[in-house]
Amino acid sequence: MSGAGISSQEDVLAIEAQGLPADLPTSTYDMLRRGMERNPHAKALSFFLRTDDHRKPEVWTYAALFARVTQTANLFYSLGIGRDDVVAYVLPNLPETHFTIWGGQAAGIVCAINPLLEADAIAELLNASGARILVTLAPFPGADLWDRLQPVLGKVPSLRHVVQVSLAAKVSGFKRWGAMLLERRARRASNRSTGALLKHIQVHDFHSAIKKQAADHLVSGRVILPDDLSSFFCTGGTTGTPKIAMRRHRNEVANAWSATQFLGSSIGAGKNLFCGLPLFHVNGVLVTGLIPFSQGAHVIIGTPQGYRGDGVVSRFWELVETHHIHFFSGVPTLYATLLQIPVGERNIKSLEFGLCGAAPLPSETMKAFQQRTGLKILEGYGLTEGTCVSTINPPLGERRTGSIGLRIPLQQMKVVQLNEDGKYVRDCAQGEVGVLTISGPNIFAGYKVTEHNRGIWIDTGDGQRWLNTGDLGRQDANGYFYLTGRKKELIIRGGHNIDPQSIEEPLHRHPAVQLAAAVGRPDPHSGELPVAYVQLRAGADATESELMAFAREHILERAAHPKAIHIVDHLPLTAVGKIFKPDLKTRETRAAIISVLDASQIRWDKLEVLTDPAKGVSIQLSLQNDADPAVARGLLGQFPFHFEVT
Repeated sequence: MSGAGISSQEDVLAIEAQGLPADLPTSTYDMLRRGMERNPHAKALSFFLRTDDHRKPEVWTYAALFARVTQTANLFYSLGIGRDDVVAYVLPNLPETHFTIWGGQAAGIVCAINPLLEADAIAELLNASGARILVTLAPFPGADLWDRLQPVLGKVPSLRHVVQVSLAAKVSGFKRWGAMLLERRARRASNRSTGALLKHIQVHDFHSAIKKQAADHLVSGRVILPDDLSSFFCTGGTTGTPKIAMRRHRNEVANAWSATQFLGSSIGAGKNLFCGLPLFHVNGVLVTGLIPFSQGAHVIIGTPQGYRGDGVVSRFWELVETHHIHFFSGVPTLYATLLQIPVGERNIKSLEFGLCGAAPLPSETMKAFQQRTGLKILEGYGLTEGTCVSTINPPLGERRTGSIGLRIPLQQMKVVQLNEDGKYVRDCAQGEVGVLTISGPNIFAGYKVTEHNRGIWIDTGDGQRWLNTGDLGRQDANGYFYLTGRKKELIIRGGHNIDPQSIEEPLHRHPAVQLAAAVGRPDPHSGELPVAYVQLRAGADATESELMAFAREHILERAAHPKAIHIVDHLPLTAVGKIFKPDLKTRETRAAIISVLDASQIRWDKLEVLTDPAKGVSIQLSLQNDADPAVARGLLGQFPFHFEVT
């Protein structure tokens, strides 16, 4: 049972003094069961296919939700899934996505795959995970997922079954019959075109298949142990050997429990949570899944595309008013976009908290959003390897702008100094910048491929296993943590992690390219946009437009397509010959700020982009006498950097 919530580091320590409860659920399935037992008749899950239909959603009570999860687990068991077998899903946000996630974990191991990836990348992840079952959409006019997947499934020898989810079944009213007819035609056409491609794969309809399954118990009789693997989440790029993080049931249960202690009753029974983040991502799965389901809260899934769905963001305040939304989770780009949507006469007083993660939230965005809506934004930090949540600004205490907050109970976190070989040297002093490390019951089991585990664990001599997050930060005297940079070079575009190698490796295959480097260009809307720098081979010739066309053709991840490619005479190198990306990042930061200033006709004399050991990137701007400092501060406040305007 969660309490009121956390207001300070002392509250964290007080909870830790009691330790994990002796009756902690042993699995995610057990955790869902206990959430159901709080009030079986309470609303657990609602869904609307289109924003226009949001006033008449499909609704599942807790009893119905748990029954569907159980039926789904039994379906997978009937198709040969045991505790060590993998069920993969390539789905948008649907109730069936939750049934698959939790039913898959009750039967075996569930693997989440981004449906926006190109088909070859999805096939590679299916192979890397060893998936035996794939749950995805049935063919349907206007939905291209099955059309994209079908040609590559023959490349996955481990795959034995495909379970198709019908979108037509989600259409309401008299239009459903027409939608079902169109879907049947699409299925028949798909079956005719498949031929020998799927000879080793059986295709099933999700809805008709689960109806045959028991809803009141696991037919397998499985006793799920805390150390059993529960899920695989893909964290690396789309080239090379896929990086798959393996998590155990105890990791997910512990993280959900600790985050619940932090958030308290704000995410408990009687609360309505909006799910707009994708359910292939750990945030969507935990924050708008396991946590509220374990506490008897009500989750509302808004369209299969979430925040990307037509009308979801533009009518968000209407959704809040109608459904009395108390809590939602988003990324900085969502909050920046919502700032442009007038609240008008909408009653949004139900809103209590908004959780923001994935990337730093610009101070100006936070300030303006809270002033306009009254909503408290809680910045946090987490990573797939830590299950999801590692730190949050306390809901009942001081929310420090620029801070990622306090660590959650029972997950230790500290800042350390490492040598050039990645070995531990010492703990950092208060305010000193170093590498963020985490340890505790929420820390994952490791990556599926052994070579990916090299260097991720740090021995600090205290007998604990510490994970090197790859992020740089500091901690103040009150326990608040601050990010100051990333040692790992991920580009975070609208909350979507992009591995620079997924851009660089394809570019290196171009015959004219000698060296390529990808970095993130700061962007007020998307957080970062991928940009590539290229050094050509001696005597080779290529234009930036030719390289852009090549990149669009060969980079599998659409979000990773660079917004610009710059050809330079020489890329900056370190003393040992490695590309020095901080120089490129500084160049892009400067260019991004100049672009914003020029667009607003702000006249300036001097602009410096500095790296402050305690604050990370720092901007110093000197204006001309006729420039308005308040306007300049507002523009710079769109970026997550410390700045000074003179």
